[in-house]
Amino acid sequence: MRTVVFDLDGTLADTSGDLIAAANACFRAMGAGDLLDPVRDASTAFRGGRAMLALGLERMKRPGDTDWVDDHYPVLLDAYEAAIDTHTVLYPGAMDAVGVLAATGYRVAICTNKPERLALILLERLGVLDAFGAVVGADTLPVRKPDPEPLREAVRRAGGAPERALLVGDTVTDRETSRAAGVPSVLVTFGPDGMGVAELAPEALIGDYGELPGVVERLLGPA
Repeated sequence: MRTVVFDLDGTLADTSGDLIAAANACFRAMGAGDLLDPVRDASTAFRGGRAMLALGLERMKRPGDTDWVDDHYPVLLDAYEAAIDTHTVLYPGAMDAVGVLAATGYRVAICTNKPERLALILLERLGVLDAFGAVVGADTLPVRKPDPEPLREAVRRAGGAPERALLVGDTVTDRETSRAAGVPSVLVTFGPDGMGVAELAPEALIGDYGELPGVVERLLGPA
């Protein structure tokens, strides 16, 4: 079976507002105020909680304080879980494309560097959890993207063959993951990096989810 695997943050859903809010809660607790901006820093938000905390420390003139980042990462996760879907929205057409792919016979799954429990909570809150055959998060396995094994595991759990898959994503992490797994990548251009993702030389770019089913058939063949 051929499988289409999706990244979550910045690919299926714009989660940047809630991620930035969680990081800012950490900074406010130490009296620094809101150091990150939900629009300007969206790209950093999609790189994960530690990246956001590190950026805030840079703005406080405390770069490289990895102990502080490690100590406050669980605090950020708690703040994020408490308000995980306040601002988050699915990208236009995302679930229509997922539905078309599934109806055509492709398996669909998610491979994200968000902790698995938080990914499941968010997908359930958004009402789309049942649309996916598998969800693999950052802590599902001992390794995370860009290691290829989480991608392969997502494919296997969805009932597909790892060599007959592709990854839809939005960052260099997704591109490196697909390359390591030896499968194509499709990167979206509607995220904060825009057409900048073209520099990563994916097998395909899409600017609208309406393009995805045709791209998948071209890259993977008919289901």
